[in-house]
This record gives sequence, C-alpha cells and structure tokens, in this order.
Amino acid sequence: MELQIVPDPVSLVETAAALFTERAIAAVAARGRFSIALSGGSTPREVYARLASPDYADRIPWQSVHFFWGDERCVPPAHPDSNYRMVAENLLNHVPAPAENIHRVQGELAPSQAADRYETELRAFFGETPAFDLVFLGLGEDGHTASLFPGSPALAESARWVVAAEHTTPPPPLVSRVTLTFSVLNAARQVLFLVSGAGKAARLAEIKRGATDLPAARVQPAGGDLLWLVDQAAAAGIDQ
Repeated sequence: MELQIVPDPVSLVETAAALFTERAIAAVAARGRFSIALSGGSTPREVYARLASPDYADRIPWQSVHFFWGDERCVPPAHPDSNYRMVAENLLNHVPAPAENIHRVQGELAPSQAADRYETELRAFFGETPAFDLVFLGLGEDGHTASLFPGSPALAESARWVVAAEHTTPPPPLVSRVTLTFSVLNAARQVLFLVSGAGKAARLAEIKRGATDLPAARVQPAGGDLLWLVDQAAAAGIDQ
C-alpha cells in the first residue's frame, strides 16, 4: 500500500481535492469522461465543499464527470442520513454537473431492489469491467469501508457488483445499506482512502502491518493504484 501522510485535516482535504481535479482532467482528455465513486463521511464532505470552490470548480470539466456512490443508506434522497443528500448539499448543487451524470442509489426502494437497479445502471455504463477512474473510500474504526462491514455476507460476494447489506451494530445509523462489492472496488483505476483522526490510528496500523481480515485491507485494485491519504493523527500508530 502506498501511504501519504499529511500534517492535518486541512492538508488532507486540499491534497484530495487536487488529486480529484488532476484525475478528472486527465481522464476526460484520455477517454472523454471521468467516473468517480463517492464516499460518505465527514472528511469527504469537506473535500466536496472544497471542490465546489472556484479554486477547483473552475478547472474541472463537469459536463464529463459522472458521479456514482460507493454505498448508500436505504433512506429517501432528502433524508439527513443520505449520502446523496450530503454530496448534493456540498458539491452537486454548486457546480454545473448535468442531471444525467448523477447516478444515485435509489435508497428509497427496498434494499434488494435498490441494489439490483444500481447494478443494472453500472453495467449499462461500464460494460464488462467496472473500471472507475477514481474511488473515494473511508476507514471505519471497526475496519469497514463503504458498507462492507466485518462479518457481513457481502464480503464473500464475487459475482454481484452491488448488494444490499444489513447493518445492525455500531457505528450508526443502524439502517440497511446498498454497497459496491470488492469486484467493483478492485477493478478501479485508482482507489483513494481518506483517513483522518486519532480514532482511526489503531486500525490503520493493523492494515499497515499486513492484516488481511479487515474489509478495508481487502481493497487491492488488480490493475490500478491504491493510495492511503492520512493525516498525522491517524498515522500515530505507524512507524515513520
């Protein structure tokens, strides 16, 4: 794993926003479009707000950016727990992204139905290989990423691209989820983990030491790049 340690959360946000922008410009130049799978959480929220600022928004070819979600809570899009709502409030409502480029999970549906519909949409967009240009992921204190939680049957899924995932233990909210599977995450051109805060230090140190039982540790893009972007507090348990 490639690990980049930055001093603080502000530096992490700035670095992530710059990487998003560079990747978007390069992908559109090379392939005519840029596909991103977004993450929920407080750190990504700050990245999205930064991307909406003129420093970045004026440089990004929004007409060719396609927005997807790595996971979603099974709630309506206007619900406070919706990852879609969070991204819309901090980014999408502030930039000229075409409506047809916004591929949200229909969290208002039954979980299995939402998963089926999202997989159908992904397969129509990508064809045989779901090669996202960039995937944002976070690290939970229990080692989960997206909505791939320890002990979940979703961890063993190899055929499906999207599955429903029950979530019955903390962290909250304890609602059903829809999540991309490892089949998709490990087909990406680049995966970027965003990890901030001392609460993540123990799990990050485990992964750095080679732990393989944590869901986040199983994200290993077969032909793409994997970068862990972490702040100093999150890296406290790592020998530097």
